[in-house]
Amino acid sequence: MTIHIKTGAEIEGMRLAGRLASEVLDHLTPYVKAGVTTEEIDRIAHEYIVNVQRAVPAPLNYAPPGYKPYPKSICTSINHVICHGIPNDRPLKNGDILNIDVTVIKDGFHGDTSRMFIIGEASIQARRLCQITYEAMWRGIMKVKPGARLGDIGHAIQTFAENAGYSVVREFCGHGIGRKFHEEPQVLHYGRPGTGEELVPGMTFTIEPMINAGRREIREMPDGWTIVTKDRSLSAQWEHTVLVTDTGVEVLTLSAGYPPLPEFVTGVAVPA
Repeated sequence: MTIHIKTGAEIEGMRLAGRLASEVLDHLTPYVKAGVTTEEIDRIAHEYIVNVQRAVPAPLNYAPPGYKPYPKSICTSINHVICHGIPNDRPLKNGDILNIDVTVIKDGFHGDTSRMFIIGEASIQARRLCQITYEAMWRGIMKVKPGARLGDIGHAIQTFAENAGYSVVREFCGHGIGRKFHEEPQVLHYGRPGTGEELVPGMTFTIEPMINAGRREIREMPDGWTIVTKDRSLSAQWEHTVLVTDTGVEVLTLSAGYPPLPEFVTGVAVPA
């Protein structure tokens, strides 16, 4: 496993790309409401990334081995869609939950982040799933520091989610990120503490747990991209790109419009 440790200049590039990715989600927030299609949200995101940020939407035409090119600029995953939902002409409805996943490329560096959105008045179950998933991500982030292990992150996420009665998707995980969309290491959202790669300053990777209200099994849809829960239970995901610093963690995908942090999160500054 070859993990690229970022230089000071590369970290600055990652900071900019990460902030821009989060700002796309800030920009989209007022448009995410009942009656709006995910295709329209994708159009708004594309125009903002390209024309305002002068950046590149990384998902557009992205084609890893075995996949056909992804046709849109963002991923929009509704209700029982776990990840990689393709924007379409389905209007959002009251009670839906929606994950919007944004990755921008700015000056050659990738910033990758996602958020959950609740459309109107969602059920108690749906709101709880979104909140538990949010806290699970942050519990994983709080384990990031020099000398920690990747397994510490996965264990924190898994135990918190499973203790809440949910399941953790295992087929998809976080990943190293930099000049490439996906680098080493893989960042599992389950595992045993004290196992896996040791964290060192300069590592950048995503933490992006996918948590299901029902069983963890998945199913791929015929489009070759969309992943859904096999039992059609609700699924939620949150994602940040993080940097291992000399003393702990820096979250690179924060912006002024980011939701309030959980009370247990310390040492993380949200831009004003």
